[in-house]
Amino acid sequence: MRMAVLGAGAWGTALAMAAARQGGADRSVSLWARDAQQAAQMQAERVNARYLPGQVLPPSMQVSGAALDGADSPLVGCDLVIVATPMAALRDMLARLAPFGVPAAWLCKGFEAPRASDRPGLLGHEIAAEVAPGLPVGVLSGPSFAQEVARGQPAALVAASAHRELCDRLVDAFHGPSLRVYANDDIVGVEVGGAVKNVLAIATGLCDGLNLGMNARAALVTRGLAEMTRFGLALGARPETFMGLSGLGDLVLTATGDLSRNRRVGQLLAEGLSLQQAVDSLGHVAEGVYSARTVVQRARALGIEMPISEAVVALLDGGLRPEQAVAELMGRNPKTEVL
Repeated sequence: MRMAVLGAGAWGTALAMAAARQGGADRSVSLWARDAQQAAQMQAERVNARYLPGQVLPPSMQVSGAALDGADSPLVGCDLVIVATPMAALRDMLARLAPFGVPAAWLCKGFEAPRASDRPGLLGHEIAAEVAPGLPVGVLSGPSFAQEVARGQPAALVAASAHRELCDRLVDAFHGPSLRVYANDDIVGVEVGGAVKNVLAIATGLCDGLNLGMNARAALVTRGLAEMTRFGLALGARPETFMGLSGLGDLVLTATGDLSRNRRVGQLLAEGLSLQQAVDSLGHVAEGVYSARTVVQRARALGIEMPISEAVVALLDGGLRPEQAVAELMGRNPKTEVL
């Protein structure tokens, strides 16, 4: 199998490392970096010093900064492409991949920002339907921190696509002794889980930053899962997907793990930092910051109640202070526990 991973951030690098470790004479893994100088440095030094310092790249893994449309492009002769860019760059990447016709999956989790005032922000599979309708596409998602995958620590992911052959190819590419990959044809549910959990992680980070206790965190995670499920079902997902890796699994990790960037945003807001200060301090993209408004906009259009996500948006927009956001959630009228 010849594979190209496009995007040399922490997660793209970690997944490329995981695939390269599978070994075999027929396995070729190329990691592409937009910055040719960064690519050359990584190829020479065998480490991604910026995003995964100390993690040595497998000997068989190559790093390229060549033009994607050039003769020496890592896309030439590929069997599988993994897009490891932020959500904001997914549309452009899929449009560039379409002429190659190579099956592709993305790693980003979230919604694209609305492209017009009268159009909602889209999930990855909705973007693909617009710019690469004939391309077999999917998503690789689930509870996973890049640092742990790069170190070879155990993890489990879900490969979701309407194309069974692509799911099988993703499983073949990444499934191994330290990484389990499960196939799923509910791409809507898997993408909704990956997007909404980032928004909810900001809320739990706020909860932890205000020292509200573990009871409060458990309540937020549980009711957040109910919000995620309601929203997903309205978009056509299956309910059982949200009990799996891309739903409950990823929510628990992102809402409680110290490596979670979205949770960290909530903590920093609770400490009194502005949103810009919180984002600037991360050094990485926190997709929940950019997806929260779109989640709420689409939920409102569908008539879906998402009070935790609404509170996060009000907090990010400066409409509520951290303490007010908590008070507003706790002050809601009592109701029967339902999804």
